[in-house]
Amino acid sequence: MAALRSRVPGEMTVPVDLHDLMAEAVHRSQRTPEMAAIVLREAILSGRFSDLQPLRQEDLATQLGVSKIPVREALRQLEAEGLVTFYPNRGVVVTTLSAAESDAIAEMRVALETLAIRHAIDGLSPRDLRVAASALDDLDHETDVARWSRHNWDFHARLYAPCGRPLLLSTIQGLHTRVDRYIRLVLSTLGHQAQSQREHRGLLDACSRRDIAGAVQVLTEHIEGAGSRLAAFLSLASKARRDALAAVNASA
Repeated sequence: MAALRSRVPGEMTVPVDLHDLMAEAVHRSQRTPEMAAIVLREAILSGRFSDLQPLRQEDLATQLGVSKIPVREALRQLEAEGLVTFYPNRGVVVTTLSAAESDAIAEMRVALETLAIRHAIDGLSPRDLRVAASALDDLDHETDVARWSRHNWDFHARLYAPCGRPLLLSTIQGLHTRVDRYIRLVLSTLGHQAQSQREHRGLLDACSRRDIAGAVQVLTEHIEGAGSRLAAFLSLASKARRDALAAVNASA
């Protein structure tokens, strides 16, 4: 079966094989739409599909070995997560990364995650703190960006869980899913792992001491720092693309 192809600058194409992701998805879900969503989400988060790449449902269904209906359901789920955009008469494309969205997500995360930690910190049990510490140990030794991102969520989720506000937690998790592409870009391009881990351990230390003000300060700086570095990177990348396009048009 021919692999899907990803568009990259210069009209080049590179093969995108989704079979390995499908094999992993089978172990995580028995529902076909959910399996398709797992595969397509990871393909986007990992960069196998590039920004603004069209996603033809027929091609995806063939590659995944399913009908178009579960593929469409999966794409609608990814649309809700901000990973794809549906355009009338144009189909579905991968949503582009933007500095503006990065800033907006960071602002929302600060507001919601500091609220969660304020309500959770007194309820953190010794086991919660041990599990969070174990997640940090996993992060210390993790070199795969996808697994690093999952361990990162495990760490934050464990600290927020005792807040006792399910709607707040589900909203925070949705933002983490939406920001995952950005986090992976920070890790793989900007070398943020070491600094992120120092901030994680500072947050865990403040939580262990039940220091609400300290935890809020560390968490705020952690989110805002990564967000500002990423926004700067995306702004420069966008300018470089505009300059390159202008140069091509000028020479035409």
